[in-house]
Amino acid sequence: MLERSLQVTPGDKPSRNGKLEPTRPGAGWASQLARTLAPLARTDGFSDTVIDGVKLIASECSCPRTPLIYEPGLFVIAQGDKIGYLEDRVIHYGPGNYLVQAMPLPFECETLARPGAPLLGLSIDVDPLTLSELVHHLPAPANSHGRSPEPMAAVSIDAPMAEAVQRLANCLQDESTSRALGAGRVREVLFAALNGPQGQSLRQLVQQQGHYARIAESLNYLHRHFALPLTVETLAERANMSASHFHHHFKRVTQLSPVQYLKRLRLLRARVLLGQQQINVARAAVDVGYRSTSQFSREYKRYFGVSPSQE
Repeated sequence: MLERSLQVTPGDKPSRNGKLEPTRPGAGWASQLARTLAPLARTDGFSDTVIDGVKLIASECSCPRTPLIYEPGLFVIAQGDKIGYLEDRVIHYGPGNYLVQAMPLPFECETLARPGAPLLGLSIDVDPLTLSELVHHLPAPANSHGRSPEPMAAVSIDAPMAEAVQRLANCLQDESTSRALGAGRVREVLFAALNGPQGQSLRQLVQQQGHYARIAESLNYLHRHFALPLTVETLAERANMSASHFHHHFKRVTQLSPVQYLKRLRLLRARVLLGQQQINVARAAVDVGYRSTSQFSREYKRYFGVSPSQE
């Protein structure tokens, strides 16, 4: 798929409602970022950099739809394309936009690359402490009581985000510069995201009240304790909600019921275990919370299309 480029915009311009529209980066921004990242790409997949929480994304070839889960973060693609499938939603993110993943949601992802032009990008973890510090310095949004924020959405790149990401990429070229300035560059990127169209989905992660924040905390708990025999009633009690209200708001945010989410989380964690450790299927099933190996194998094959013994 050919790289998409953005239109050059000389500056902010009034929209139909009289408000200023954000300035877009120049048409060559994505190509410049790809050139900056290309020398750093040594392996396919997500690879760590010197800067904590920043990973390089690279893929030499296209990959079909694959079930996975991202931790909360921002995903900026400079070259190539990714398509996310979240239940009935299709989310495209490539050189013209970036993905805001405010919560860890199981979804399917397709990677599009072409010969001589591998997929290249960056992922930046969303650190709750840094986010809280930045939100503290921002004024309250004017439409904070509007439509519920999306926990996973693609957002058009504006000039502040493009410039912040490019500075972060430049920083990665030198180890000493990365260690000295990297944390500050990450803060710039997060600050740009907080001021972007999906900033509210990040702001509400650090709030102590509201259904969105409670579900976010429930997801954090699930990721720490997914192997335990959890029930909807237990999770609802932790969130200080009735079981029916918890189920409703959980599904509204994640597109899955709590039981469906926990099942997919366990299966995804099992796939990681089977791929990285020399353990058998029965041990993997127990380690992620299954009591029946046969049930684990059936659900694993139904979700991934292959049996766990074939991994």
